Amino acid sequence: MNTIWIVLPILTLLMFDLGLALRFEDFGKVFRHPWPIAVALFGQLVLLPLIALGLAYLFHLPPVFFIGLVLIACCPGGSSSNVFSKLAQGDVALSVTLTAISSIVTLFTIPFIMNWATQLVGQSVGIVLPVGNLIKQNLVLMLLPVLLGIGLHYAWPKAAEKIDKVLTKLAFPLLLVLITVFYIQHHRTILENIGVLGLCVTALILVAIGCSSALSRLVKNSAQQRRTVIIEVGMQNAAQAIAIASSPLIFANEEMAIPAILYSLMMNIVLLTYVGVVRKRNS
Repeated sequence: MNTIWIVLPILTLLMFDLGLALRFEDFGKVFRHPWPIAVALFGQLVLLPLIALGLAYLFHLPPVFFIGLVLIACCPGGSSSNVFSKLAQGDVALSVTLTAISSIVTLFTIPFIMNWATQLVGQSVGIVLPVGNLIKQNLVLMLLPVLLGIGLHYAWPKAAEKIDKVLTKLAFPLLLVLITVFYIQHHRTILENIGVLGLCVTALILVAIGCSSALSRLVKNSAQQRRTVIIEVGMQNAAQAIAIASSPLIFANEEMAIPAILYSLMMNIVLLTYVGVVRKRNS
């Protein structure tokens, strides 16, 4: 079974659900909260890919995992980060705004960063990136479902609310199904590389959390804003990364998706632990 036929519908549903939760006015909040948004976007779009690049070199990852690690670092988390921000008693409005902005901005940053990373280490082993195909896939699988979700909300708000409740409950189980199928198909490769890759993705999450927290303190964000920034920078969209790696129109390389699978597992462990610590401290 080719996992692309599982990941593409899941990604489309997740992006559609993201659109159901977004409002056009969410994009305007950037002018009312510039510093928290600037810090989070810097962490998502610049800092995390640079940390991934440094760790990939430090751990001497082979090209396919090198590119896969940078790829997952380029894909900020979707609506799941809003749920985590709420659980951590963070600034949910800020989280929604960041989700809205990053979902649009990454349509352009991902092709740029991935083209650079592929030229850096991939071409010597025959890995190339058809940038045009990546942009087209992002527009069809990401932007279009988001716009449809936003449109449905404004046209039929009550129906959109009901659909959103169902899809929100399905999001995590669907991701687990994807990870399970992927593991079954690639368990040997995952087990052979889990030592190095596991340490690498865990280091990526922890360094990202530490740096985003330090930057938030530097610009004097509130505690609520700081918790949200930490979650937004740490959470990544594994479905999106897997779709790009395994798509026959782009990389057509399922091994490249292994860093995203491992990141997704460690991300939930680390951030759920963080949420638990925050809630216990606040109680």
